[in-house]
Amino acid sequence: MQKSLQINIDLGEGVPHEKKLIPYLHAASVACGGHYGDRDSIRETVLACGELEKKVGAHPSYPDRKNFGRKSYRMHRMQLLDTLLEQIHLFQEVIQAQEMDFDHIKFHGALYNDAASQPELANWLSEFLYSEFPEIPVFVPPFSEMERAAKFVGLKTRKELFGDRAYTDQLLLLPRTEKGALLTSFEEIEAHISPMLKESKIHTKSGKEIKVSAETICFHGDNPGILDFLPKIFRKW
Repeated sequence: MQKSLQINIDLGEGVPHEKKLIPYLHAASVACGGHYGDRDSIRETVLACGELEKKVGAHPSYPDRKNFGRKSYRMHRMQLLDTLLEQIHLFQEVIQAQEMDFDHIKFHGALYNDAASQPELANWLSEFLYSEFPEIPVFVPPFSEMERAAKFVGLKTRKELFGDRAYTDQLLLLPRTEKGALLTSFEEIEAHISPMLKESKIHTKSGKEIKVSAETICFHGDNPGILDFLPKIFRKW
């Protein structure tokens, strides 16, 4: 893996094999109570990451455990920001007790996708983060509304690509309901990420090439093939 494109994985989400993934990542985004998790699960996850000197960040979401944070919600601005602040503060309390550094913030699921496409929501979230956590980088999709808004207010950003998800010609993730949206084999993923790493390009599902740069690449911990492909990707790249 190129030094400038580090592997991140969402953890603390109840996946049985999570601890087996930690040796092969650079940073973990830890669920902090919105879609999954509580103080105990956060502590367990960050301690496991700390033992291997891996970075940890907060992974807040819409308050929606029923749908695992994958359903969009229209919430009053202050209601949404209050629950996000509560989630991130919980994560912050745990890592401070363990004397660990706060590496980043990454929104989860539907909130991540909504912020990428909705200017008003991206503005709210960026202003909130700059007010409460001005020194903490936020993960953003390249060319998204969230990237635009975060940079406008002065937040530090890390552009993120997805290594096990196919992209549309609009640089959006192909919906999971469509065939080929989730890549599960080493061969599929190697072909997908090789242009990202070697040429700073994404090859979309239709075959279109899009020039794009990023700092971090995400794989999903619940991907059924991850225990096979992740060690190979980590060692090769």
